[in-house]
Amino acid sequence: MHNDEVKIKHGKISCPSTELNLGITLKGGQSFRWFSYNNGFRGVFNGCVWTLTQNDTHLSYIVQGLLADSKNYDNILSEYFRLDVSLEDLCKKWSAADHYFEKSLNNTKGVRILNQDIVENLFSFICSSNNNIQRISRMVKKLCTLFGEKICTIEDKDYYDFPTIEALTGKNVESTLKEEKFGYRAGYIAKAAKNLIELGGREWLLNLHKKNNISYAKAREQLITLPGIGPKVADCICLMSLGYLEAIPVDTHIFQIARKNYLPHLGQHKAVTPKIHQEVSNHLRELWGPLAGWAQAVVFCAKLNDTAGTATSRQKRKKQYK
Repeated sequence: MHNDEVKIKHGKISCPSTELNLGITLKGGQSFRWFSYNNGFRGVFNGCVWTLTQNDTHLSYIVQGLLADSKNYDNILSEYFRLDVSLEDLCKKWSAADHYFEKSLNNTKGVRILNQDIVENLFSFICSSNNNIQRISRMVKKLCTLFGEKICTIEDKDYYDFPTIEALTGKNVESTLKEEKFGYRAGYIAKAAKNLIELGGREWLLNLHKKNNISYAKAREQLITLPGIGPKVADCICLMSLGYLEAIPVDTHIFQIARKNYLPHLGQHKAVTPKIHQEVSNHLRELWGPLAGWAQAVVFCAKLNDTAGTATSRQKRKKQYK
């Protein structure tokens, strides 16, 4: 697309900072396309480039791309952050039910579950297997640059939409991704894309949404039939793109939290098997209720912050002793 077609729109929506912490939400392992920009964040979703800033009372945005006059960008942003749900009310309930959650909340107020595009979310989390946030972000950026459609150029930087399923079925996709150091994930991405096209593509995925009266168990079961998708990745997709806010992805961080604070008998286990994944998620659902996946995101981000803080402290100590 050409830059002379690019439009720009400014807006702001009411959103107390207690209801949304942009940094923790956007950089907490849900979406991998956001980066710090000036006093806010810039990233791509809904086929546009968004620049977000916030103060105590409002969330401000600049959206750039091939904008449609018929679209309400206030609503698009509100739906992305699920701003119709009061986080303060939820956190009061979770804190009353769970002392560990209450403790986690001290440093992680304002964590929201993003309402993400199903295709982007699915392939991003296929990249997440045995990986860290920084490396996943690089892989997702590479996927977009190689196979996505260019949206626009801003300040000499090109921005791309996430590739369609069809774009990921090309005959050179797997070999190209292997050259780009995706490893075994290259095969999963190419095979999952082909399988999805055979099943019905994007429509097949959208039919798994909770609003279509599909059960969480059924949607999860269907996702796990795809290459590269196990219980954890399936739960990430269910939670962040299909409306199942009861889904709890059990990764190594959540497993460690559960082992230490909720299910000490799991202390002898080192890895998350499907059976352990189910036991942990069932226990936390019983404790936190129907939006347990959201509560999980809060304690997950608290754990990330603790880990980052510990690593920083180690680095400081190393410098002191050099």
